[in-house]
Amino acid sequence: MCIEKIIIDLIHNNIIHSEPTEWEQLNGGTVSKLYLLNIDGSKYVIKLNDQRVIESEAIFLDRYKEVCYLPKLLFVEPSYNYLVYSYVNGSTNYIEKNKKEILKDVVKGLLNNYKSVSNNIGWGWADQITDSWQNFLINEVVEANKIIDGRLDREDHNFISNLVKKIPKDTKPYLIHGDCGVHNFIFNDGQLSGVIDPAPVIGDPLYDLIYAFCSSPDDLTKETIDYAVSHLMIKREKEKLFLYENVIIGLYLRLGKCIKHHPNDYEEYMKAWYSWMNITKRLII
Repeated sequence: MCIEKIIIDLIHNNIIHSEPTEWEQLNGGTVSKLYLLNIDGSKYVIKLNDQRVIESEAIFLDRYKEVCYLPKLLFVEPSYNYLVYSYVNGSTNYIEKNKKEILKDVVKGLLNNYKSVSNNIGWGWADQITDSWQNFLINEVVEANKIIDGRLDREDHNFISNLVKKIPKDTKPYLIHGDCGVHNFIFNDGQLSGVIDPAPVIGDPLYDLIYAFCSSPDDLTKETIDYAVSHLMIKREKEKLFLYENVIIGLYLRLGKCIKHHPNDYEEYMKAWYSWMNITKRLII
């Protein structure tokens, strides 16, 4: 759909009451097409994508409409061709400092508000369900393996595969963000003010926390993740081994994304990888 027709639709549906004073196409959407409308100082974001993607994001934003960090869903086109949400002021420029406090804010302001869903829905990407949380993670590990390949020893790949096979199959499912990384965090004066662009997943809230923790190569320490988890109300296990095994799985997945999208960060991630491998293996022994 062209933006001009969408604007007419929004006026017809009383979402906006006049032609925008200005509009622009936003950069940064890897798959989505984004537009920013400015109407007498009020800003609206229009997102276009595959219908299943738009539907799952709309469900997520509607389910968590009381969460202050998320944009407010204003309109969903009936055929799920696009949606409209409020603009979150700030910048996605993440400065490598204060990671502990940022993660604490993510936990208290977003993750602790997550709601469980029926076990009958399935697991994984909300628009591409699989039959268990374990199988979702196995699929993610397989895709990361293809990218990482010979950069790690076969022993390391096997170690991760064996950890994933230990994931409990009776995990309670929640509707989670799914792409909860610093690239989707909005900051004002260095403080977290918003979380945007969910790629909804049916799964474990701990996944979102570890995803956020691993989404930048700075401060990937035990102290940082322990501090963040201490604020998480939805907890699976209290044993550190369970947490750290999930961290090393998350870091493995992040290595794949790093190689593909952020190769300049690779060396820093590899330092963290070897450190976490030592931490995890010592606990296992």
